[in-house]
Amino acid sequence: MKLTKSIAAAALLLLGSQPLPSRAEQFPSRPISLVVPLTPGTTIDVLARLYADKLSQAMGQTVVVLNKPGAGGVIGAEAVASAGADGYTLLFANSGHSILGFLNRNLPFDPIHDFAGVSMVGVAPAIVVVPSTLGVSNLKEFIALASAKPGQLNYGSAGIGTSTHLAGAYFAAQTRIDLVHVPYTVSTAIISDMLGGSIQASFDPLAFVLSFLQNGSLRGLAVGADEPITDPVQIPTALSQGVDYHYATWYGILAPAKTPKPVLKTLADAIAKLSQDIELQQKIKAQGIRPETMTLDAFDTYVDNDVARLEPLFKSIGIKQ
Repeated sequence: MKLTKSIAAAALLLLGSQPLPSRAEQFPSRPISLVVPLTPGTTIDVLARLYADKLSQAMGQTVVVLNKPGAGGVIGAEAVASAGADGYTLLFANSGHSILGFLNRNLPFDPIHDFAGVSMVGVAPAIVVVPSTLGVSNLKEFIALASAKPGQLNYGSAGIGTSTHLAGAYFAAQTRIDLVHVPYTVSTAIISDMLGGSIQASFDPLAFVLSFLQNGSLRGLAVGADEPITDPVQIPTALSQGVDYHYATWYGILAPAKTPKPVLKTLADAIAKLSQDIELQQKIKAQGIRPETMTLDAFDTYVDNDVARLEPLFKSIGIKQ
């Protein structure tokens, strides 16, 4: 009996000298998947690969970009929504993600409540673009022309429910003009049809139209942002011309909603630090995007407010939940 007690005491002493297992593994302890809901080569894909490379170096774990295109972003988003809420499967998205519920009645997930914002990384303000041959030199002249010809001016977009569609519809609503929406399946055709006179306007990010603005074949009348564009072209804000028009596409990283806050914070802190990298900022700007970091709750609030602001617009153009 005494021997048994001695053995038990020795065992307890030995166990006490061993390090106890941690309550939770240190994050990250294995590779992270960054899901892109579009094809390789798109703006989201380019940005995701820039951040994946930097995050891999900063966090000491490989960050792998996985392209899961299809159904306008639904397939990629569903893959992340159904993944483990542990920080190892993330979604690189843009503002198109937040309106998926308006475009699809029977989604297997909620684009807003099933995701948590990790960090915004940038925004691409919409530019009001017209062909130089239209004969207008500023925003007021364009609005006056559209008002004089209701339903006779067309604007092109990348398709129904896309950012370029909503940017144009929001502009028309804010200025109370009647523009005809022309959706395209091939975005480059928007440029050729503007130059050919089939459509009279588009509402695009800078990168899409920059070379045509530089050669003078297209004219940027206004940017839907608080600050004007001063480089490499000069475009005044809509607000400076008396028009209350703010519209931008955001880009950012999301995680499943139930991901633990400490994990989200680790990711957000790493992204915030990386976003100060000058080289990375230059590469983001090369995509026509203004670097802008907004993390965790602030990012969620921004997305919620953006959807609430645009919801009446969705309904007015026939996009309803």
